[in-house]
Amino acid sequence: MIVECSDPEGRNEAIDQAVEAVRNGQIVVLPTDTVYGVGADAFDDVAVAMVLAAKRRGREMPPPVLVPHARTVDGLATKVPMYAKILMRRFWPGPLTLVLRAQQSLMWDLGDANGTVALRMPDDEVALALLEKVGPMAVTSANLTGQPAATTAQEAQGQLAGAVEVYLDGGVRTNSAASTIVDCTGDEPVILRHGALSGDTMREVLGATVLHDEPVADAPAEDEPQNGETEAPDSETETAEMATVEDGTGADSSGAGLNLDHGARLIGSVQDSGVAFRRGALTELYPVGSGSER
Repeated sequence: MIVECSDPEGRNEAIDQAVEAVRNGQIVVLPTDTVYGVGADAFDDVAVAMVLAAKRRGREMPPPVLVPHARTVDGLATKVPMYAKILMRRFWPGPLTLVLRAQQSLMWDLGDANGTVALRMPDDEVALALLEKVGPMAVTSANLTGQPAATTAQEAQGQLAGAVEVYLDGGVRTNSAASTIVDCTGDEPVILRHGALSGDTMREVLGATVLHDEPVADAPAEDEPQNGETEAPDSETETAEMATVEDGTGADSSGAGLNLDHGARLIGSVQDSGVAFRRGALTELYPVGSGSER
């Protein structure tokens, strides 16, 4: 059911219908400051699973969580670094998703998030009004995985159909640029995906704190998460898939998640060290079929 909410006079009634649906364990589509999102109560495990099912996506790509206030972060994340608090104060609400360490006591199941959560406060009146009433919501882009992101409620309905109880129609979303994703689980922030908020703009407020443009490829300390290649998300609000899959980096702590389709071959009894490296950084000295194998 599509409910018009672009008119301020009927907005409250439309939002109330969405609130009732969320509280009843249903999933809804809502406008954001970028594209339309599909979401549910972040603490309703079944409803979150319904969101993933509606998108035809597995648990390996957990959805991010939208919040109504920056202060909500304290109840969802732990060990929030000062640089993350600076970014929140300056750029929230807005197209900035922060990956933080999740509170271990939280009774939720967003998927295979491995101890992290991707949080964002959208700059949209309808979205914020809904979040104010229902609390944190697990929200990802309102489209089938691999399909274009929906910029209208009608486009979202065309892809998700009856899987969604209420579609909040807030008009066309003209800013379809992706949110910028920043990993805030380390000593220094790392941009996991460039988006609507530029790195240079963030550096203006971070002072001496170094903002990295991509995950570093240095050898990780023992038992620390490792950086590996991750698959790009299919659309804007699919943030956690880049940031929370496999220890938040794309590789598990044993190195088994490393992508080795660059053509490298293990020789003899040598085992993969688990040290991540960028695609193209390794050259095979004796290519297969060259007659020089040893």
